[in-house]
Amino acid sequence: MDTSRVGHVPSRDLVHRSHPSPERLPLNSKATPPAASRGNANPPPAPASKPANGAPVDVSAVAELSKRVIGNVENAIVGKRKQLVLSMVAWLSGGHILLEDVPGVAKTMLARALAKSLGCHFKRVQCTPDLLPTDVTGTSIFNQKNSEFEFRPGPVFTQILLADEINRATPRTQASLLEAMAEARVTVDGKSYTLNPPFLVIATQNPVDHEGTFPLPEAQLDRFLMRFSLGYPSIEEELRMLDLLQFKHPVDSMTAVATAEQLVAAQQAIRSVHVDPRVRHYLLQIVHQTRNNENLALGGSPRATIALFRCSQAMAAIRGRTFVTPDDVKKIIAPVMNHRLILRPESRLRKLTTEKVLEEILSEIAVPTISS
Repeated sequence: MDTSRVGHVPSRDLVHRSHPSPERLPLNSKATPPAASRGNANPPPAPASKPANGAPVDVSAVAELSKRVIGNVENAIVGKRKQLVLSMVAWLSGGHILLEDVPGVAKTMLARALAKSLGCHFKRVQCTPDLLPTDVTGTSIFNQKNSEFEFRPGPVFTQILLADEINRATPRTQASLLEAMAEARVTVDGKSYTLNPPFLVIATQNPVDHEGTFPLPEAQLDRFLMRFSLGYPSIEEELRMLDLLQFKHPVDSMTAVATAEQLVAAQQAIRSVHVDPRVRHYLLQIVHQTRNNENLALGGSPRATIALFRCSQAMAAIRGRTFVTPDDVKKIIAPVMNHRLILRPESRLRKLTTEKVLEEILSEIAVPTISS
C-alpha cells in the first residue's frame, strides 16, 4: 500500500414523543489531559468541513492529523504501516475493526497506542464464556441510602473499547455490543445513554484455537467496518522491537499528538470528499458482482456498499486529495469485504479464498479514468 501520500431517520419531534432523549453519561475514568496541557501550546487546527457555499473541502488538515497519529503509533508498533493506515481509515469512517490474528502480535498495543495518540479514554474487556451483557453495558444497583436505583456504567462507556477474544463470549454478550456499535448509544432499563465520540470498538479473535468459542454470525460480522491481521514481524523489525522493549514498553511513555475533538472534526470533513459518478458506479459494480459470483454463497450487503464508499473517502483524505480515485477503492476492498462474503462449499474444496474471488472480480471490471 502506498502510504507516502499518506435508512430513514425519525424527525426530532417524533423522537421526543416516542422515546426519552438519550443521556450523555460522563466517562467515569480519569480524563486524559489534552495535547495543549502536555507542552503543545498551539495544537494543530481541527479539519474544517465543507463550506456551505459548496467549495471544495480542505483535506490537508485530515492528512496532517493522520500522519501525526500514524507516526506516533509507530514509536510503539514496529513495521505495521499498512495496518495503521487501515486503522485510521476505519476510525475516520466511524466504523469498527475486527483484528483476527494469533496471540502476541500487538493487537492490544495497537488499541492502546491509538487511544494515547489522541488522548482518548481506553477500556478493555476480556471476553470469556461467563461474561454477562451487564458486565459490558453496566447495570442498575439499588442504593440503600436514598432508596433508589443508580446506574453503574460498564466498560462500553469509553472512546476506544478493546473486546479481546470476542468469539469466547456467548452470543448474548456479543449482541450487547451491537447497539453501541451501530448507534453509539446504550439502552439499559429502558433508558438510553449516548456514548462520547469518537467511539471505536476494536475486537480481536484467534483464528487458530476454536475450542470453546462462539463464532460470530454473518449478521454480526457485517457490523464491523474492516477485518484484517497484523502478522508476524520480520527479523529486522523484531530486532528493533527488542531494542524498544529493553527497559520499558514505549506505549507507557506515549503522549497525545492530537485531540479527540480534532478526530471528530476530521470524521465530518471526509464526508465532503468528492466521489465521481463513475467511481460510484465502479464501486457498485464490485458489490453487485459479489452477489452474482458463482463461487460465493453470500455477497456484499448494502452496508458493504456504504462501507466502501465511506472508506474510499477516508483513504483519499489521508492521501491529501479532495476526490476519490478507483485506486482508493482497490486499496480498501479486501479488508472491507473479505469478512462479508461466504464461499460455497465446493469453492472451499478448490482452495479458493474470498481475497482471490475479489481479485478475480476486480480484474473483470473496467476501471474508470479519473483526472484531477
